Amino acid sequence: MSTVPDLPRFGRVITAMVTPFDDDGALDLPAAQELARWLASHGSDGLVLSGSTGESSVLADDEKLALWRAVAEAVTIPVIAGTGSNDTAHSVAMTRAARECGVDGVLVVTPYYNRPSQAGIYEHFRAVAEAAGDLPVLLYDIPVRSGRRIESATMLRLAREVPAVVGLKDAAGDPPGTAHLAARAPAGFEIYSGDDVQTLPLLAVGAVGLISVASHWAGARLRAVIDAFLTGDLARAIAGNAELLDSFDFESTPEFPNPLPAKAALRALGLAVGQCRLPMGSATPELDAQAAKIVAAVGPLR
Repeated sequence: MSTVPDLPRFGRVITAMVTPFDDDGALDLPAAQELARWLASHGSDGLVLSGSTGESSVLADDEKLALWRAVAEAVTIPVIAGTGSNDTAHSVAMTRAARECGVDGVLVVTPYYNRPSQAGIYEHFRAVAEAAGDLPVLLYDIPVRSGRRIESATMLRLAREVPAVVGLKDAAGDPPGTAHLAARAPAGFEIYSGDDVQTLPLLAVGAVGLISVASHWAGARLRAVIDAFLTGDLARAIAGNAELLDSFDFESTPEFPNPLPAKAALRALGLAVGQCRLPMGSATPELDAQAAKIVAAVGPLR
């Protein structure tokens, strides 16, 4: 078998970290630092903060800045700040602010709700990337949430024309489209699966790793799946992936959307993360019971 290739810029398993709150729903920075350190020692090569899993939409700007600073101080692995929104001026301002918080990169989601054209999407990302300075920028394509796809031609134009744009979190659910993008992207443009269940298909067409939810409780197992694939042990990769399918199904459902299940899993592991803010709200006893079963089923890496 071949050896595992060198790690990409931000690592192979990046956790889209939940944001801990205390019993009163306030941002809990010590808990965030503790969780970040725990994730770093349990299979995470990097962290994304204040993304959709981090309840970005219900965090105030000053809370995001405090979170970015606190976690960047707590760990030595790469920290990526979610700075995007559907307001270009606001995204630019938050990206500029992130430069002063010690983070290693920014994740910028497609403008959501207002459904801009591809020309508008290009100009939005270009403006944010110019504000990033020396921080590398990952695009985030998640049409199920944003209502707009970043077309391959738009991504390729950004990758070729805007030096700060170095990669993509791909949650579009279109492996053939990812294959075409990977084949035509410039050297150094790195694609991450943005959906755990799509990781093996996207690795097969050129992705370098994943930005994960299940890595909160199964980081080492996910890394083992990726390493097996990259070293040519496809049977082990497929078997390891199959063992995680229940975890992938658990991540988000109509009744318990992400990040409710992730926080429940972390509570089952004894980590203080609190509940979600509204409109997600608190977990039910049913969800907590499911989480305990999922965590127990994953168990230690064999």
